[in-house]
Amino acid sequence: MISFFKQIFIWWHKQTIGTLIYTIFVGKYIGRDEFGNKYYSSSKGKRWVIYKERVESSKIPPEWHLWIHHLTKNKPSDKMNNFSWQKKYEENLTGTERAHKPEGSLATDLKKNMKKYETWKI
Repeated sequence: MISFFKQIFIWWHKQTIGTLIYTIFVGKYIGRDEFGNKYYSSSKGKRWVIYKERVESSKIPPEWHLWIHHLTKNKPSDKMNNFSWQKKYEENLTGTERAHKPEGSLATDLKKNMKKYETWKI
């Protein structure tokens, strides 16, 4: 029951009722990415994504990003040729436990010995 109310009132939870109805009547299922996000398009050329969990645009992998922004006509293939130097795609980790915290940052446990200023040497 709470999930139903979240869907009605909270747009960042997943999808709204309007999007659900539009997807049912107009949407044509195109595919799914490795995160479980589902991609749809309409006959008029509109493209959209239904996120698996919370709405976060950085959860869209690069190959699907190209498709959803009309930079390519064809949907991404399931078997992409990856180079050995390529890392697996990750969403934006800012604000999470796994976010990058450089040495000397106030957010890290390791504190760098930093002076507030340095004197000039003449």
